[in-house]
Amino acid sequence: MAGVISRGIQGPIIREGDDIVDIVVNSVYASEKEDNYTLKDRDIIAVTESVVARAQGNYVTVDHVAQDIRAKFNEAKKVGLVFPILSRNRFSMCLKGIARAVEEVVILFSYPNDEVGNPLMARSAYVPHKYSEVTSYQEADFIATFGSPVHPFTGVNYLDFYREVIESEGAKATFLFSNDPRYITTACDNILCCDIHTRNETRDVLKAMGKTVYTLADILSAPVDGSGYHEKYGLLGSNKATEDKLKLFPRDCQPVVDGIQARIQAERGIRVEAMVYGDGAFKDPVGGIWELADPVVSPAYTEGLSGRPNELKIKFLADNDFSDLSGEELKEAIRKEIQTKDSDLVGSMSSEGTTPRQYTDLLGSLCDLTSGSGDKGTPFIVIQNYFTNYAE
Repeated sequence: MAGVISRGIQGPIIREGDDIVDIVVNSVYASEKEDNYTLKDRDIIAVTESVVARAQGNYVTVDHVAQDIRAKFNEAKKVGLVFPILSRNRFSMCLKGIARAVEEVVILFSYPNDEVGNPLMARSAYVPHKYSEVTSYQEADFIATFGSPVHPFTGVNYLDFYREVIESEGAKATFLFSNDPRYITTACDNILCCDIHTRNETRDVLKAMGKTVYTLADILSAPVDGSGYHEKYGLLGSNKATEDKLKLFPRDCQPVVDGIQARIQAERGIRVEAMVYGDGAFKDPVGGIWELADPVVSPAYTEGLSGRPNELKIKFLADNDFSDLSGEELKEAIRKEIQTKDSDLVGSMSSEGTTPRQYTDLLGSLCDLTSGSGDKGTPFIVIQNYFTNYAE
């Protein structure tokens, strides 16, 4: 009777140099025995990106960040940051390194939310001014208009918090507010685009204005004095590890997922799929936060997880094509419809309301919600029956 089953699997505390493939496979085997289930063909094994990065030792220090900022901006004294997210975990250590490299940091905040939906302030403070003709502010004017902004969930005043981070490194903090990235050019010519998913668009707009522009993906895209790095994403997807160290997004993840698949196929004779996952890309309907501070949901996955679902909507069939049927006759008609469905249902009314997202994005949300981000201690996920439909 069971449909999709998602299991969080406990694992040991991962340290640098650990064999992550061996640990994942052994943890899953132990879970099978303990919880009385058996892996089958096309089951999915997912591994959270953080333990892969930890096993790789993909870390950098605040000094490494500062050194790369100096090199990229040719020892500039002032650097502007466009649209950083509001996060103590995700951005504060990046900011610390940037501030260590310069004499003044100018931050352009978007409002009322950052890129991933974190509210700079309570919506009640923003709504009365939503349609104002004034859309760009310096700090004093912003506070006079909206009041002192406090995050409604964490209770953090991010202006005070980011100012403290900057000034603790001996730099000056200047804050601007606008949803137009070009407003940063009123204050500086050396600019770091700190947005995640819109970074290339922001970079191109500012470069067209003749400014020196980089994105967070360019910082630590290569090693600095033997540090960790990520050639594609740089500081994007990084997390605070200690008061002086950041864990970067993992690199070279394909050998991990391929290794998990190959070992289980050799030992069990079944072909599972495997993926590395980060943030799940779901949106909280109450807080409005879009849970995707990582540059991608899945940096690596086996071939069987490519593509998107191609599914019929059972309730559409029941209410329309087979509205005159009931009981076993209705079940059999729907099963036959599923068995003979077209290979591409795009545009078909019978697939209306299904979710045509990438498998890895859908699975990433399921995995992220299953493992959580706190103290569950389940960095590995086993998903069963994901590719099984009503006709099977």
